[in-house]
Amino acid sequence: MGTYKLHCFAESGNAYKPALMLALCSADWEPVFVDFFAGAHREGEFLALNPLGEVPVLEQDGDVISQSAVILEYLADQLGEFAPADAAARREALRWLYWDNQKLTGSVAPLRYIRRFTEQGEGPVTAFLEARAKAALKTLDRRLGALPFVTGNEPGIADISICAYLFYGDELGFPLADYRAVQRWLEALRALPGWASAYDLMPAGWT
Repeated sequence: MGTYKLHCFAESGNAYKPALMLALCSADWEPVFVDFFAGAHREGEFLALNPLGEVPVLEQDGDVISQSAVILEYLADQLGEFAPADAAARREALRWLYWDNQKLTGSVAPLRYIRRFTEQGEGPVTAFLEARAKAALKTLDRRLGALPFVTGNEPGIADISICAYLFYGDELGFPLADYRAVQRWLEALRALPGWASAYDLMPAGWT
């Protein structure tokens, strides 16, 4: 099996999702830096790789895969780890992957971006996004109050997707202390062999 190449940058939580998966699986991979803050994702070379103009992109043995959820499912099939056990489990994993993209990442990612990488300051947009993020975290906290991991007793691709932005901690701009089950779950994931932070796995572009 050839080396996986992940086009990424450390500040991207969506890129962190497959980077973390590769690290947890001890896969043979290398990060390929995309200078997002200089607009490299909108330039011809990258657009030829991914017409959507988005990070991450995974290359392996001629396959080119984009969108973090699709990459996670691809890697689970390839590596045989963190994969759903059967068709019903796959549907459940996909349910939570879609929920993450729409509800949690869909609110936390733009909220963090505004607070961390712009000078827009606080306003109606950040208030709306924070309220939406906290509502999603309440849903996640309830789920993790009943199960050790999102889809059962063992970690899977849904956990890897959902946890990514939460590991940026203080960069979110609000505390996670009220979500005790989420905190317990994050510590369990942090304890997995191979876990590393986004900034340890990928090159950073923000200065």
